[in-house]
Amino acid sequence: MVIAGIDEAGKGPVLGPMVVTCLVFDENRIKELEAIGVKDSKMLSKKTREELFELILKLSKEVIFRIIQPYEIDLAVKGLTYKNLNYLEASIIAEMIDQLKSPIKAVYIDSPHPIANKFAFMIKQKLKRKDIHIIAENNADKKYLVVAAASIIAKVERDRRIKELSEKYGNIGSGYPSDWRTIRFIENWFKEKGELPPFVRKSWKTARKIVEKYNFRQLL
Repeated sequence: MVIAGIDEAGKGPVLGPMVVTCLVFDENRIKELEAIGVKDSKMLSKKTREELFELILKLSKEVIFRIIQPYEIDLAVKGLTYKNLNYLEASIIAEMIDQLKSPIKAVYIDSPHPIANKFAFMIKQKLKRKDIHIIAENNADKKYLVVAAASIIAKVERDRRIKELSEKYGNIGSGYPSDWRTIRFIENWFKEKGELPPFVRKSWKTARKIVEKYNFRQLL
């Protein structure tokens, strides 16, 4: 049987894109994922994820990436293109599944929605292919190796995008709101240019607070 795993990386950061990855495997190769050390990407070092990247791709039958840019995320968060960010992600996942050429029977997905069955329903509503079993679960990257593999690929791709931004603009940190380097970078950019960087999610509370902080100072 042919199955697929889907996961994303970079949903929480204030800076940079979110990456969604879909990987397809022959079910008889899943044990090989375990043998090379595949597990939830959050449990692996950056070095280990990089080492596993090519090994995972070699084992897979098919791979699809989708890079979701900050402006797309902002539009969804504001409800201008989708109800919210989960609906955007569900729609993109449905598109990815429909694009697959392999005769997949089941897709395992790490659900960002607390009610995983609802997220599965959101995907099915958008899906053109009705012959595929959709299994969406919370923490699926800890339960299914196909999802764990997708989480590794997504995380490496996301890290590479952040590295590209750092090489172009200087140290931007990890992109997470808890990273002081990221906050300092955004603040310095805003103080100098009077606007947020184009690769920052302007709808994020962190970004809005920076704008309010420095706009208020200008009024004093």
